[in-house]
Amino acid sequence: MIEEPFAEGNTLFHRRDTRVKLIAAAAITLVLALTSSFLVASTGCILTGMLLALSRPTPSLLLRRIGSVNLFTLFLWLTLPLTYGGDKIVSFFFLDISLDGLRTAALITLKTNGILFCFLALLATSTVANLGHGLEKLGMPRKLAFLLLFSYRQLFVIHQEYQRLQRAARLRGFAPSNSLHTYRTYSYLFGMTLVKSWNRAERVHQAMILRGFNGRLIPLNQPQPCREDYLFLIGMLLISLLLAGIPFF
Repeated sequence: MIEEPFAEGNTLFHRRDTRVKLIAAAAITLVLALTSSFLVASTGCILTGMLLALSRPTPSLLLRRIGSVNLFTLFLWLTLPLTYGGDKIVSFFFLDISLDGLRTAALITLKTNGILFCFLALLATSTVANLGHGLEKLGMPRKLAFLLLFSYRQLFVIHQEYQRLQRAARLRGFAPSNSLHTYRTYSYLFGMTLVKSWNRAERVHQAMILRGFNGRLIPLNQPQPCREDYLFLIGMLLISLLLAGIPFF
């Protein structure tokens, strides 16, 4: 079963049309990604954090996602101040710490978390299937949309096949260790996973052809944007314009 915990809910963000949320997320993300202003990055992080709070995510899952992303920013905090260089350098014991490196690490952290909050609030509140169909309706080539949807589905098929083969190996007494037998067994597991996944994909493809598949996945429900969706989009675009215009005030 493919779990999408953030897509479950009945908040303002869950009820909005996927195309509207895709446009809004693209606008806000573009501003945050291109800015070099601390004021814009910090304001964007606060605003997107408020949007995320309104989507009412599960706290434990939210903290896990934020922690995973910020492992990358932690690496930047450990390396950039020591390697960035620049004119402003502070000596701390035997280390030369670059203030420009600290500034760059802080700016990247704000931008990263702002974009993450935006994605969790606007995109994670829709299923991957709805996102794929929404991208297709916004002009994404049909083959790319199909590739996105089917690749996402097939990743879980491959994972299920690997888990099944791994259970079969344990039932036959396999205990992993630092030995040639373990390496050989895992190579067989990976190889058989790909072979069985390929065979299963072929069966799925044949079943789809028998049911009249013509290269396009048609969603069961095709809602149209309503007035609330357009008002929501205008509000999100105003937020992105506000962020973009902050340096000019």
